Amino acid sequence: MAQPLVGNWNYPTAIRFGDGRVRELADACKAVGLRRPLIVTDPGLAKLPMIADAMLGLRKAGIEVALFSEVKPNPVAGNVEAGIRLLRAGKHDGVIAWGGGSGIDTGKAIAFMAGQTRPLWDFEDIGDWWTRANPAGIYPIIAVPTTAGTGSETGRASVITNEETHTKKVIFHPKMMPSIVIADPELTVGLPPKLTAGTGMDAFIHCFEAYCAPGYHPYAEGIAVEGMRLVKENLARAVKDGRDLEARGHMLAASQMGSTAFQKGLGAIHSLSHPVGAVLDTHHGLTNAVAMPYVVSFNRPAIDEKIQRLARWLGLRNPSFDGFMEWTLELRRQIGIPHTLAELGVTVDHLDRFAEMAAVDPTAGGNPVKAGVPEMRRLYEAAVAGRL
Repeated sequence: MAQPLVGNWNYPTAIRFGDGRVRELADACKAVGLRRPLIVTDPGLAKLPMIADAMLGLRKAGIEVALFSEVKPNPVAGNVEAGIRLLRAGKHDGVIAWGGGSGIDTGKAIAFMAGQTRPLWDFEDIGDWWTRANPAGIYPIIAVPTTAGTGSETGRASVITNEETHTKKVIFHPKMMPSIVIADPELTVGLPPKLTAGTGMDAFIHCFEAYCAPGYHPYAEGIAVEGMRLVKENLARAVKDGRDLEARGHMLAASQMGSTAFQKGLGAIHSLSHPVGAVLDTHHGLTNAVAMPYVVSFNRPAIDEKIQRLARWLGLRNPSFDGFMEWTLELRRQIGIPHTLAELGVTVDHLDRFAEMAAVDPTAGGNPVKAGVPEMRRLYEAAVAGRL
């Protein structure tokens, strides 16, 4: 008999992992002292029974709860501001951030900003800007993920789009880490195959870019490598059969491992993806998945040896850089990832602007090979044309 996928983890925060554990939501609220939480989620999830069931269960437990769902797929500052107004008006004492990356990022940002007096962009992840925040003004957060992708539930930041500049900004503070995560694979079962594929590749790429980023962080690299193995063995299964709870569980763990690992750094896959998502509103994980092989090929001079080591760990038939590229391309084909950015609506007319945005994206500094505007432009050209 297979070992049951269940556990209580405290790395990087307290995680209640296992099928059916959403039923512990009221207990989790009481554990962190929430009596009037605000559930923050996206409009699609807000209509599903899981939200109504959760609110009913909380009320039966004597917990007053309200719902906020004005959340875009790529959240904007206006979503955060609207949520803060509702939180303050309802005298809520914390946030239950529920959903994929968009719902959880927005919920975390609302809880972070609820007691601040400075504007959101003053806390961008630049230098020690996070120290500008008043820690006492950060409300408690419980996170309930419904996708296995961005892993925002185990991260200390939110990605929010500045609508005026059409740029994605990373807002960071250590206390943005949720106090408790309820990681219930059953909540991911309804995710359609296309979104399962895109979010799953996002989890893989978080692990991959963290593994490749320069610098010494063996803890992050070890987590990243095992996260990639879990994706290799379970993503295609989860896409093929959305009710495969074992595969869903392993993918949920892998996504959290990715967000834990990428404190070591990300790279040009994210740098290319962020401008496309901010301007064209594409799905973040899907955009990452399309951009990935072009960046991997560009980075080869700096990562060839590391990729050979990774290929052996993953058990690839051809444990080499070329073998890893072949496997990556085959996985993308198998789960329905487009091959070019042109298929996501990127045209040659976008490239000058996108290259400038990518070169100053916060993730660009973590790329193993230095990439400025000319290099980003060449990467975009390759990804639009499908040229490896």
